[in-house]
Amino acid sequence: MEQLPKCPECGSEYTYEDGELYVCPECAHEWSKNAIEEEGLVVRDANGNLLQDGDMVTVIKDLKVKGSSDGIKVGTKIKGIRLVEGSDGHNIDCKVPGVGAIKLKQEFVKKA
Repeated sequence: MEQLPKCPECGSEYTYEDGELYVCPECAHEWSKNAIEEEGLVVRDANGNLLQDGDMVTVIKDLKVKGSSDGIKVGTKIKGIRLVEGSDGHNIDCKVPGVGAIKLKQEFVKKA
């Protein structure tokens, strides 16, 4: 069975096809099948908010950093993120104060 995309508005996974459109039954949002292909990289935070280059995010979980005794604490604010295509799920490239340049997974941050 073909995997349909989640709704870009509310993140619902119960979308269905209607001709040349995808439809979300939860929020009634409709979008064309071509719109998904045109968007390219789509990165959402832990709450489902769409992230863009230059956004400010907040870490929602204590994170350990390899090669460092210190980690990244909950509530750390990170400015000027950059979205990258990460094969291992690390889609956010950023500089963390006190740690340096690092890649983060989108499920550990929320948009500030």
